[in-house]
Amino acid sequence: MEATTKTLWKVDPTHSEVQFKVKHLVISTVTGSFNKFDGSLESTSEDFDGAEASFTIETASVDTNQQDRDAHLQSGDFFDSENHPNISFKGNLKKVSDDGYKLVGPLTIKDTTKEVELNVEHGGTMVDGYGQNKAGFEISGSINRKEFGLTWSMVTEAGGVVVGDNVKLQLNIQLVEA
Repeated sequence: MEATTKTLWKVDPTHSEVQFKVKHLVISTVTGSFNKFDGSLESTSEDFDGAEASFTIETASVDTNQQDRDAHLQSGDFFDSENHPNISFKGNLKKVSDDGYKLVGPLTIKDTTKEVELNVEHGGTMVDGYGQNKAGFEISGSINRKEFGLTWSMVTEAGGVVVGDNVKLQLNIQLVEA
């Protein structure tokens, strides 16, 4: 029996971004990002089908371009960054079309772990100017923040909800072959 060769790919943070969008007062959307994250993909095939993904995000690195809001997101009302410094995900990539995949696995925020399914588009693989093998992926999906213990809520005088429950996730990830 032939041994299966695994290829390790590491996230290139300078060419990757992790963003989220959430409704504010129902009428507008706030976009935020996380500035510190790390991850890898272990693949046994050139097309990444069945690859194992692992990803960690530092909650204290949340950035919505508004310092007070970022501090509130780091507080116990939301991420509780002091006691829960990381969001983590481990999952498998399953090919569903030529460049389309599903990324399925457990996502952990605070002390809550739930299975999520995200859509993935593989942008391709390319050798860069330094001879490094790179692969690009766009990952999207949404989660209900309240299912992960991010339950803080406030209603305005007019009855509007301050923060929506649905959080859209958008990740642009470039991997470099290790």
